Amino acid sequence: MQATTLYTWIGFSLFLVVMLFLGYIGARKTKNVRDFATGGTTLGPVILGLSFAATYLSAATFLGYPGWSYDWGLSNLWLFLAMIGGGPIGMLMVAKKVRKLNTKQKSLSLPDWLGDFYNSDILRVGTGLILLFNIFYIAAQFVAGARIFEYLLGMNYSTGLILITAIVVLYVFAGGALADIYTDAVQVIMMAIAGLAVFISGIVIFWDGGVTATFAGIVDNLAAQDGNLVKVFNPESLHFYSIGPVIGAITIQWAFASAPHLFNKVLGLKRESDLGKMILVYVITASLCVLVLFGGLYSRVAIGSGTETTDLALMEYIAWAFPAIFVAIFGVVILAAAMSTTDGLFVSISTVFANDIFLKFLVKRGYVNVSEEKAQQIALLISRWSVPLVGLAAFLLVLNPPRYMGDVMWIGISGVAAGTLGPILYAVYAKRKVSPRAAEGSMFIGLLSYLILYFGGIIPSTMSAGAVATFIGIAVILILSKIFREPDQEYESIQEAK
Repeated sequence: MQATTLYTWIGFSLFLVVMLFLGYIGARKTKNVRDFATGGTTLGPVILGLSFAATYLSAATFLGYPGWSYDWGLSNLWLFLAMIGGGPIGMLMVAKKVRKLNTKQKSLSLPDWLGDFYNSDILRVGTGLILLFNIFYIAAQFVAGARIFEYLLGMNYSTGLILITAIVVLYVFAGGALADIYTDAVQVIMMAIAGLAVFISGIVIFWDGGVTATFAGIVDNLAAQDGNLVKVFNPESLHFYSIGPVIGAITIQWAFASAPHLFNKVLGLKRESDLGKMILVYVITASLCVLVLFGGLYSRVAIGSGTETTDLALMEYIAWAFPAIFVAIFGVVILAAAMSTTDGLFVSISTVFANDIFLKFLVKRGYVNVSEEKAQQIALLISRWSVPLVGLAAFLLVLNPPRYMGDVMWIGISGVAAGTLGPILYAVYAKRKVSPRAAEGSMFIGLLSYLILYFGGIIPSTMSAGAVATFIGIAVILILSKIFREPDQEYESIQEAK
């Protein structure tokens, strides 16, 4: 393990130099809140497609989800279908229309976009506050970074948690979205190569004369350990114990494609005609990354049920299967995965405070009376200084490490989806103008439904609870749209934008 530690320090140091350099470039190009939030709408489809994939996947893909495969076996492969099927469908359904509508609105974030579309400060501020659920998402990525430092560098969990928090906060504080997007492109390429390497490694190591025979042998090994590991629906799984939760997982992945930190990537696209290329880049890259789910199955075959920390099952397999230098490289890749998602989340939350609440609400409504130039300067400061405050909140959430980092992450995703997807879909697809009251009702009732369903213990799966609450939010806006209507002529300009 000493060689692995040495290689990890070297690899991580080099990686950190590259990330901070890109953050420095981003800082030099970040002149205002629009640059901080979206990169200034000057970016092309390839780099934004890579950034979207990196932000969508996160460290949960490389630690938490293989850990689920390790504990729950083949049933966890439903997650592959959810991520590669649900995500792109959600993006195709929403992204193009959102991008077209935003040509006129020129919004910087999801709360900004919804607030402008419905002309509702309640929706703008309320959606912004809902985004604070993403602190759970950030916290889960911090857990991943801390686990890697703990496993490969011999640090204790708390020290690793402090280090990963400080690193991410530092370079997002400097560069905002430009730092986020540039570094994401580097990080996701590393992640895709790692995912493919893990998938192929199991075929090579467990080779039994043919691909079919090899996977048959893997299945037989899992069945011998625990019959539930080879069931289509594992009764011991938190998320894939029956067809209902599977549908819930696919649904929430579909909803996740409209998450605020992903939404910003679409708003940052230079040309609307490039959206198809962006989606294609995302699908190809994400498919390669998600192959890492097989690493959890390989780990169960290789080392049995002896792993104490489920989230480290993939690293246990990599240490068993690969030379020390490759173990170190994989560790750096997982750190990259944690950082690639966390920076995007920081940017989306900081944009809420600076743009959606300060500029579009407090300044616009006259609660803060300053010049336009001064307001922009203050907003940029708010964008940056909200980063360490959010980082501290996420750090405190996971001082005591959770059993499954993936569940912590989905608390955040599900809460955001439940409160926002109804207004988003109505804005994109509705034929009639609706009162802001309908959208506001969807936001409140969708979020409240999630809080009751999950934290009330009615639905134990974070993903399933989020999916049900999301459908409730959609149903609410459809019902309220019949009660609170606006004159049709007010909707003509919106329809022309669509």
